[in-house]
Parts: sequence; structure tokens; C-alpha cells
Amino acid sequence: MSKIKWAIIGPGGIAQEFSEALKKCGGTLYAVGSRSLDKAQLFAEQYGAAKAYGDYAEMLQDPEIDTVYVSTPHSNHYEYIIESLKHGKHVLAEKAITVSIAQLREIAALAEEKGLVVAEAMTIYHMPLYDKLRQIVDSGKIGPLKMIQVSFGSHKEYDVNNRFFSKDLAGGALLDIGTYALSFARFFLSAQPQEVLTTFKPFETGVDEQSGIILKNDADEMAVVSLTMRAKMPKRGVVAGENGFITVDNFPRASKAVIQYLDGTSETIETGNTDEALQYEIKGMEQFIAAGRSGTLQLSLDVMEIMSNVRGQWGVVYPFE
Repeated sequence: MSKIKWAIIGPGGIAQEFSEALKKCGGTLYAVGSRSLDKAQLFAEQYGAAKAYGDYAEMLQDPEIDTVYVSTPHSNHYEYIIESLKHGKHVLAEKAITVSIAQLREIAALAEEKGLVVAEAMTIYHMPLYDKLRQIVDSGKIGPLKMIQVSFGSHKEYDVNNRFFSKDLAGGALLDIGTYALSFARFFLSAQPQEVLTTFKPFETGVDEQSGIILKNDADEMAVVSLTMRAKMPKRGVVAGENGFITVDNFPRASKAVIQYLDGTSETIETGNTDEALQYEIKGMEQFIAAGRSGTLQLSLDVMEIMSNVRGQWGVVYPFE
């Protein structure tokens, strides 16, 4: 059983799933913070937390807390991560970890200065399947990497007041579902893309409704990403080399992939458990803390750099930036 004492900022739906996973890992949920004390107390009672706070600043002053899990909407992540670090807490933050590369670089610098760990709760970085697939790609089994294709379509009901379409809350497809797709692409690319081409269709509120993104790095590896928030598309990632290609369906929490070779044969790779996705994130974070560094923060920085580049090309700026 881990001796790490966790605290949650933002006791919403994903925090409930996280708390269940933490319990299965034998971890300790010590505190819960919310803007509503009643909500925090109800959550603490339900999931066995010792402390409940109706004020985030007050909670972060608690010296018993080791690590904070930030599960608020991503428009608030920056401020809560910064304050957690200032109070000497490690941080695991939901995706997208911030809304801009400037914010994340500041966070990374502060974490390094304080000797603390910051990591993004990006399932792709922690699912056992991806470690296995990375080994397969690196081994040359499918030949030199050439092309990655990623699609993700999430049909959100038309509602201009929904947070997914709110510019004030950093809405839009890119930061909601695009962070998964770009994390998939960057995970397999051997180097950060230097060329980024994109076009998009804005929703009436000014956020991105759908987009196409093309990436190319100095190794001439390419990735094509398709995103939409008003139409359903498969959550599918394809990694293609000269000798074959890997297909990963439902890629954010995948435990299965299929390799198709040029000679017509195929191979199925299965490892891990989709239902344990958040447990893998928790265990990964504990390993990072034990090692004194995040093994995935650079990937998050690379992805956030791409997303900031893309938004810059679109001219989409959030009011609080």
C-alpha cells in the first residue's frame, strides 16, 4: 500500500472514477476540496477521505497532503497546479493539462525548482499496450515509421451554453478530444514535428468545432489528425511503417491492437485492461514520485506546443490568456 496521501481539487465525475481507482490501488484519499463545502463533505463521506474543504487555498495549506489530483475543467488547471506546487505538493492533472504552452512551461520550471513532480493524467502514456507497441515500432518490426493517422469525433449536442463550446472555459474540440489524438501521434513520432499545417471550422461561439492537422518532423515522419465535436467518428489510431501498420481502435484506453503485414498476415497484441486505465495513471504517478521526476512531462510539453501552434494559426484566443 502506498504511503502517499492524495487530495482532490474538483470532485466531479472523473474524480469519482479516480477515487474508485485509488481505492483499488490501495491508495489513500486524504482530502477533498471544492468551492462548496457541502459537496466536498458529501464526496469525502462517500469515498472515505479524512478531510473536506470548501476552499482550495485552505486545503493546499494542509501539510499532510503529498499529491494533488486536479480534475476541474482545464481552464482552471494552471492556477491550481501553480498553487499546489507553491505549497510543496506533487500534481497529477487531468487533460488537457493546461491551455497553452506558456502556462505549461511555467509549471515545468516551477516543479523543477521545487523538486516536485507534475504529470498529465493522459491514459495513452500509462496503458501497458502503448509500452508494448512502442517497443514493436522501435524494433523495426513494421519497418521505418512513415505515417500516423488519428481520428476522433465526439458528437456533442447543440448547446451554445455548454462548456464544450464556451470560449470563456477554453472550449472546443482541440483541448477536449484533440489532446488525446495529438498525444497518440506524438507518442509514436520519433521527434517533435517541425512543420504544422492546419485548418478548422469554428463553432458560432468562436471555438473550434472541427479541424484537420498535419504534422511532419525532421525524420520525414508524418501524422494526419481529424477532429470534430458535432459528428461521431471512430476513435482510431493507425501507425504505418514500410512493412505493415498497427491499428488501435478506441485508442484512449486501449488494451488491444492489430498489426497487418504486407504479406497479408496479421497479429493481435493484447495487454492491460481498459477498466484499469486510471489505476495505471496512479501507479505511474507513484513511480514518478519515487524516481523524483515525471517520465511523461516532456510529451505533454510537446503536445501543448503543437496545440498552441495550431490555435495560433486559427487565431483562436481565450479571454483569460
